Amino acid sequence: MKSRWAWREQLAVVGPVTIAVVIAFVVAFQWVKPAPPSRVVIATGRADGAYYRFAEQYRTRLAREGITLEVRPTSGAVENIHLLEDPQSGVDIGFVQGGTSSGAASDRLVSLGSLYYEPLWVFSRADPGPTDLRELRGRRLAVGPEGSGTRTLALTLLAANGISPSTARVLPLTGIEAVHALRGGAVDTVFLVAGPASPTVREMFGTPGIALLSFPRADAYTKRFPFLTKLVMPAGGISLESNWPPRETLLLAPAATLVVRTDFHPALVDLILVTAASVHGQRGMFEAAKQFPSPEYLEFPLMGEAERYHKSGPPLLARYLPFWAATLADRVKVLLLPLLVLVPLARLVPAVYAWRIRSKIIKRYRDVVDADQILTQRPSPEECSELLTRLERIEDEIRPSGCRSATPTPTTTCVCTSTSCEGGCRRWGRRSPPDHLPLSFTSS
Repeated sequence: MKSRWAWREQLAVVGPVTIAVVIAFVVAFQWVKPAPPSRVVIATGRADGAYYRFAEQYRTRLAREGITLEVRPTSGAVENIHLLEDPQSGVDIGFVQGGTSSGAASDRLVSLGSLYYEPLWVFSRADPGPTDLRELRGRRLAVGPEGSGTRTLALTLLAANGISPSTARVLPLTGIEAVHALRGGAVDTVFLVAGPASPTVREMFGTPGIALLSFPRADAYTKRFPFLTKLVMPAGGISLESNWPPRETLLLAPAATLVVRTDFHPALVDLILVTAASVHGQRGMFEAAKQFPSPEYLEFPLMGEAERYHKSGPPLLARYLPFWAATLADRVKVLLLPLLVLVPLARLVPAVYAWRIRSKIIKRYRDVVDADQILTQRPSPEECSELLTRLERIEDEIRPSGCRSATPTPTTTCVCTSTSCEGGCRRWGRRSPPDHLPLSFTSS
């Protein structure tokens, strides 16, 4: 059985180390990220629009990683911004068209990246059709419903050309409804923001008597509105057989972007962008292969985790592990840091313990030697009694009471022989301590 003294010594050494390790784990735990949500809500646009179709593809891919994506149709990009700004809306992520950031009322929104170009198509009845936006004054214009990105962009460009709802008739029509209105003569010009493969745009291409407006001043527009990009549609770019469009056409295009709140879970950023790359990374009419998702063409600041993704790609663990495993490893890796402290401390504890024991032994041995030197001077009985008390106190400090060893140790030898103040105690007078002394003082 180990002595009480030995336990006190071990506690004095191991106790501070244990406390330090516990504190290290507590501090490290504060940096452990919470688990990502298993359900995410995305705001899209009309149910017959491109945003909604892309969200359906996202939902299929995210389901493979255990993430449920709820697709919520809306009126468009402006409404998506309003939903994102409201934490009570339940919307976590939204498709937002470039040129609509003026609808944001706070700085709580950040972008994950741009996804693809969304060209602005301006179709008019060809009798003949207009060649510039300034010629649309006094016409009936289908610019899309309230809350849509198409309406915001159209009104912005019209205002730059001196046209407002007071100088032109603005109608909230879009999609196939606008196509039918243009065919039937109910409107003169239709504004559409969509990809070239959009069914609505394709429907326009196949309608006789419809002209597509080119933007000869595209460079001026892109200087004035940085969120726009000049695109070139070559003659016959839509159909070589029909040679449509019949001539090279300059288009203006904002970019579709993914926007989230600043509190969006960082672990989902990589997963969302990897999903977006699988959906939007192919070569298109205006996009190069793997050009998107991109950190360019943004109006909202780029989220920090998204910036790292665009520079370095997904994290190493995410490239080889399922999402749940990579996320778990990323969350608990910070808990490995205390182990870096524990390993060297564990190796240090035995040495510190041995040093403390030897220090105490040496101190007690010096006390015994001092008593022995006094005995050599033939002290009086009173002094002998005092020395006996001192030696017994030393032995009590080393061994618990009632557990004295029958085998003589430096102190027991003196206690047993010093009653005569002569003889056995002198055996240690002016001698160096035995080699086995440390072992004698630490034995139980």
